[in-house]
Amino acid sequence: MKSLILLTTALALHAQLLLSPFDAMALNYGENAEIKKTNILLSKAKANKVSELAQVKLETNIYKIYRAVKEDKLLGYGVLVMQKVRSKDAAILSLISPEGELKGIEIIAFNEPPEYIPAKNWTEVFKNRRLNEQLVLGKDIPTISGSTLSARSATKAARIALSIYEIELKEQP
Repeated sequence: MKSLILLTTALALHAQLLLSPFDAMALNYGENAEIKKTNILLSKAKANKVSELAQVKLETNIYKIYRAVKEDKLLGYGVLVMQKVRSKDAAILSLISPEGELKGIEIIAFNEPPEYIPAKNWTEVFKNRRLNEQLVLGKDIPTISGSTLSARSATKAARIALSIYEIELKEQP
């Protein structure tokens, strides 16, 4: 009985994690890129700036930042943002170039029913986007029939990640 419960729990947990952030970074920046992870804690002042720039209320001040480096050259960042979809969280990794342009997004974990996960072809609309007034669901980002809350969460995560880049990462060497 214990092994059945353990197996069921393991399968449920496995289904929630779609892709590790390290694997997503390697897929987007190359297998031989060195990926470094750091955590940042935004001060209250910086969190307010990020929230204002993103035009999104932050749910936390702690974020995981991934840096892809190859031969001492920065290839880009990954900013992991947790967003509530309906009642459960999704982890969304926004991939950002050193110049502050979105290379795309990856859904890392998704705890809602699988039918609400945005399709890969929909996530492609985030490529080559910058933080501006058009990076909004229903403008530059199309809605998803039947998954509006997932689309809204992904868009908010991208806006937060780009704002973190502007406030916290842009000036880093």
